[in-house]
Amino acid sequence: MRTLELTSETKQNILDDLLKRSPNHYTEYESRVADIIVAVREKKDAAVFGYTKQFDGADLTADNVKVTEAEIQKAYEQVDEKLLAVIRKAKENIRIYHEKQKQYSWFDSEESGIILGQKVTPIQTVGVYVPGGKAVYPSSVLMNVIPAKVAGVSRIIMTTPPEADGSVYASTLVAAKEAGVDEIYKAGGAQAIAAMAFGTESIPKVDKIVGPGNIYVALAKKAVFGYVSIDSIAGPSEILVLADETANPKFVAADLLSQAEHDELASAILITTSKELAEKVSEEIDRFTAVLSRKEIILKSLENYGYILVAETLEEAIEAANDIASEHLEIVTKNAFEVMTKIRNAGAIFIGEYSSEPLGDYFAGPNHVLPTNGTAKFFSPLGVDDFIKKSSIISYSREALAPVYQDIVQFAECEKLTAHANSIRVRFEKE
Repeated sequence: MRTLELTSETKQNILDDLLKRSPNHYTEYESRVADIIVAVREKKDAAVFGYTKQFDGADLTADNVKVTEAEIQKAYEQVDEKLLAVIRKAKENIRIYHEKQKQYSWFDSEESGIILGQKVTPIQTVGVYVPGGKAVYPSSVLMNVIPAKVAGVSRIIMTTPPEADGSVYASTLVAAKEAGVDEIYKAGGAQAIAAMAFGTESIPKVDKIVGPGNIYVALAKKAVFGYVSIDSIAGPSEILVLADETANPKFVAADLLSQAEHDELASAILITTSKELAEKVSEEIDRFTAVLSRKEIILKSLENYGYILVAETLEEAIEAANDIASEHLEIVTKNAFEVMTKIRNAGAIFIGEYSSEPLGDYFAGPNHVLPTNGTAKFFSPLGVDDFIKKSSIISYSREALAPVYQDIVQFAECEKLTAHANSIRVRFEKE
């Protein structure tokens, strides 16, 4: 793993490098995605079934595209009881955490006859996309569905790519049932996103689409935004570890590799004030990589986007961490909580040597759907807020409007909106 001195130049080079991984840079795929979306919008089920046969090898029809209760029960028989127990523990942790995020309607009234407020309403129908293919993601099901349930979403549908035989991963189905998904459909890729955005004969239209996916899914979500809402356009996974001489090099190396194994575009960065730690972490990475099952992916990821940066001071290290704005940030320093107070930009912050990133991926409770590619500077983790909408409440009595109506008329006339002014003035014509 390459080791560099942290300077303004090396930092900028890394920032430029990381941004190349953004879905916004994969414009060569946009026309293919656009064609799929148009086909699904026009031909509906026929297009979804055709693309599913082409990309997944599965023969789908209106009779088998929806997962049946029998298929779900069969999935329960296939999932190990110990795994089911872990899924249920994680589900409860995630639910408890997100319950604390709930917002409620509020109203303020004054004796003058003014009532102002905010009405909080859950989104009615949400679509959750769950990837298939190379990996199984029951944790993604829990993280996307449970905040929607806590928010009060009345209908949650899920799409996920089928295997060639038309089956869906058992653990995915079990997680969906445990989390409270109402309907599950066998569809993946851009065609699934288009189906949920516009509706087909079999797959219902939704109001919002959430969930991760490959570049085709990401670009499809970007393309349908505006017809429906989306959570975000997720980029490849990333981790940044901020460490000093007190950190355990074995732990740090293991945590960096936990993200590098995701895919070849994943980013793993260590920023440290200790040259000795940098050397030891590099050695541990080599030792771990030699025995880990996803060795080829890890090596490519580290070659592309793996860095060890040695900073002169902790302040410089913190500044670099804020500039990079990583999806996952681990702080392993002498005064970790004090350092945390200086962090402005991070998707999730893990404090202390026993708070490794996979704790957040699977079990602790906070959401693992996080902003990537520097978007932690202005985006937040997925949460209950993503599944509600707010309406402003305004009520004035005649007595409350009378003292201020001329002010409103003047404002409207200043903007040359005479119909606006008239809408207020007409109520006081006799005066």
